[in-house]
Amino acid sequence: MPAVDKLLLEEALQDSPQTRSLLSVFEEDAGTLTEYTNQLLQAMQRVYGAQNEMCLATQQLSKQLLAYEKQHFALGKGDEEVISTLHYFSKVVDELNILHSELAKQLADTMVLPIIQFREKDLTEVSTLKDLFGLASNEHDVSMAKYSRLPKRKENEKLKAEVAKEVANARRKQHLSSLQYYCALNALQYRKRVAMMEPMLGYTRGQINFFKKGAEMFSKRMDSFLSSVSDMVQSIQGELDAEAEKMRVSQQDLIAVNESVYTPDSDVTSPAINRNLIQKAGYLNLRNKTGLVTTTWERLYFFTQGGNLMCQPRGAVAGGLIQDLDNCSVMAVDCEDRRYCFQITTPTGKAGITLQAESKKEYEEWICAINNISRQIYLTDNPEAAAIKLNQTALQAVTPITSFGKKHEVHHPSQNVRNMENDKIIPSESAGIQDSTQLIAPGTPIQFDIVLPATEFLDQNRGGRRANPFGESEDSSKDEEDSLLQQMFVVRFLGSMAVQSDETSEVIYEAMRQVLAARAIHNIFRMTESHLMVTSKNLRLIDPQTQVTRTSFELATVTQFAAHQDNRRLIGFVVHLSETLGEESMSAYIFESNTEGEKICYAISLGKEIIEAQKDPEALAQLMKSVPLTNDGKFMLLNDQSEEDGTIHEEGEESEA
Repeated sequence: MPAVDKLLLEEALQDSPQTRSLLSVFEEDAGTLTEYTNQLLQAMQRVYGAQNEMCLATQQLSKQLLAYEKQHFALGKGDEEVISTLHYFSKVVDELNILHSELAKQLADTMVLPIIQFREKDLTEVSTLKDLFGLASNEHDVSMAKYSRLPKRKENEKLKAEVAKEVANARRKQHLSSLQYYCALNALQYRKRVAMMEPMLGYTRGQINFFKKGAEMFSKRMDSFLSSVSDMVQSIQGELDAEAEKMRVSQQDLIAVNESVYTPDSDVTSPAINRNLIQKAGYLNLRNKTGLVTTTWERLYFFTQGGNLMCQPRGAVAGGLIQDLDNCSVMAVDCEDRRYCFQITTPTGKAGITLQAESKKEYEEWICAINNISRQIYLTDNPEAAAIKLNQTALQAVTPITSFGKKHEVHHPSQNVRNMENDKIIPSESAGIQDSTQLIAPGTPIQFDIVLPATEFLDQNRGGRRANPFGESEDSSKDEEDSLLQQMFVVRFLGSMAVQSDETSEVIYEAMRQVLAARAIHNIFRMTESHLMVTSKNLRLIDPQTQVTRTSFELATVTQFAAHQDNRRLIGFVVHLSETLGEESMSAYIFESNTEGEKICYAISLGKEIIEAQKDPEALAQLMKSVPLTNDGKFMLLNDQSEEDGTIHEEGEESEA
């Protein structure tokens, strides 16, 4: 006999769309079997009815033959032989009637009754378990939806525990009902074979016994065949008994699991997170916008396939593409008082889909897996090793920095030629796009705080003047008064890292991508807010509360600056500094501003033009004519700049994304 397909009880708890799809096949098979069984029962009942009719007919025939004697024929001479013959025939018919009666009784017991029992017991049991499974599944979905809407506030821990217990009970109930339902469907695959053959075995045996007693019309070869069919039925019954015992033991083992299997987010304090995944599958809540401000959440099954994120609704045969993950970025977000939410952003910077995970473990593993896939690690020869190496690099990115890293090679910066047109900065055409490894060395640490631990040490080594920790330097006010440009912007520091080149703005875009990716991997949301003062001499980052200068860069050392092509609020610049022993270093600083980054770039570019123009009085006069001035004789930027900068609020040093 060929192997029998069956549902795996181990997959009942996960309840994936693949399992549901296979379950629908078994349900379709059970439905077809039910319809066919009803039709087969009608046919067998007709045979049984015909056999009963045959009994009544032969009984009536026997009586009718005996009634010949009682007839008054006008010409009744010579009827004695006919009457005696008819009496004999009547006796034969009576004997045949006994055989037909035995055959009818045997057909009722061995043909009609088994198929009725199969329909009323097995098929009805499967139908009942299907309804119970559907109710348990709906109850679990309702409790899961209620759990997903839990707020994040600490005072709701009691409510969270109650809802989590409700989810666990619903999940346990669904698990138990699915196990019973799966067992019944698996057993049905064996029982339907017996149910189809056992009635026909009884029908055939009854007919053969009938014909054997009436006349020896069947040979021993038929007896041998029926014997083999009987052996087959017994063999299937034996397999069913063994499989039923195995399913019973497996069911007991699966039910006896730890309670944490049913409780979502049970290991929230110390989950075992695998950050090296290159593929991931599971249920997530997808946010759908239903109006201008209203949204709904839908629980769907997501899985990764190559560089794509696939979505498969429950009951669907296959999944569909929902997001291309190559070169995408992923980061945690706060969504409508929901926990464990993250957003996938396209390579163009456009916000993509927003998803919610069930637990902290799933939340962090999804973010890591998508980040690994966006790096196209799955295309390498050894994706697992590449993922491990990538995440080791990410761990180095959040290692505290005690001093500026020294480069083994000295790179000489070249000032990029910039053209001013319509208040935009156009990079020189000679600046080519380099490979990311030529721009930023792999494994370069990322600093997420603007205040360096070793700032004082570096100032001493460079021989520079120490900044006053309690306020600005003595000459800061004088420098501002002498500066022809003075513009203030509100910015939030995202991160900085050492770079290997400042010849093209691509180094800034690559630094932006790596900083945002590292923040997403390690769930770093808080950012330091500062006021960026752009003058014709330097760039200064000022504490918005104490007005203390956090750090300052000479404008001449800023060799490259650019705003993100798509997210205009992202701004970055490269600072070229001379270290001790004649060495040089370059670092990229990435910020998020309240205004468009191009305005900051315009201010920096204008400051550099002022520096060059101050060498030639005629060029400075020409520049002052082309750019409008304020009442105090300083250069003025775009018309709406003063309005936006006038809205600077006094906020805390730490702001949250």
